[in-house]
Amino acid sequence: MQRLRTYGFVAAFLAVPLALYTVFVISPYVQAFQLSLTSWNGYSSIVRYVGLDNFGRLLDDEVFWRALRNHGILLLVLPLATIVIALTFAFLLNLGGGTRGAGMRGVWGSGFYRVVFFFPQVLAVAVVGVLFQAVYRPDADGVVNGVLARFGIDPVGWLIEPDLALWSIIAVMVWQAVGFYVVLFSAGMAAIPKDYFEAAALDGAGRVRLFFSITLPLLRDTVQVGWIYLGIAAFDGFALVQVLAGDKGEPDGATTILPITIYNTAFSYQKVGYASAMGVALFFLTVTFAVLTLRTTRRERVEL
Repeated sequence: MQRLRTYGFVAAFLAVPLALYTVFVISPYVQAFQLSLTSWNGYSSIVRYVGLDNFGRLLDDEVFWRALRNHGILLLVLPLATIVIALTFAFLLNLGGGTRGAGMRGVWGSGFYRVVFFFPQVLAVAVVGVLFQAVYRPDADGVVNGVLARFGIDPVGWLIEPDLALWSIIAVMVWQAVGFYVVLFSAGMAAIPKDYFEAAALDGAGRVRLFFSITLPLLRDTVQVGWIYLGIAAFDGFALVQVLAGDKGEPDGATTILPITIYNTAFSYQKVGYASAMGVALFFLTVTFAVLTLRTTRRERVEL
């Protein structure tokens, strides 16, 4: 009887969250899967089912494959660059100052640097986009080109050159994300017993050895989580790309990504069924990435 009361108490608290999750998360997914099998235009009362035809069209859609190529670049560069930079900064802020008495310390002013690194996280994505429109202006009034002009270098079209546009946007995404992961990895480093570092330092281990032999192995689970989050972010990027490059994949399709392609297909071309098929493909790509990352990086848990 006591067990039944306990289960009833737990179920009463879970009922409302589960209902909300079902209505606002599960239900839209199911509707998207259903719409992907139709040729619905978004406003007609007639919904015609076409089976898997929409998915067959994806295989011959040049825009879809161009977007996948760009996501592939994002998936390779964004997590790697962000994690490497964030790990470096987090290590310096927590352990880069060497020993102090019997303990380890970060570089001088580490508390101030944490605030500075985290600052981009408090800015809305649209604000970041507008900010970097000024940074990347293609004339000498832009921040970057203004600096280059002082060295006699001609202005560069960071967002209008096909070979530079996507990389310029990736740089902004890394700049915005680093602060959060600095805080995340700093929290992970703070949980590592300082005795490990002190013992290694007494044995003559330098900062590089401390990082690769102690810090990185014990942060592996945290890095794994960060890699998955950043991989999911690499399949997004809607707002930032929309502000910096527009919704046409300019220049010359160099910044085409799936979220913006889905948006245009559904609301500009009134092909909601086809856009839903793209959304389903994006969903499975994201889930596949997360599952593969979890399986390939799985290992025995290290007890601290």
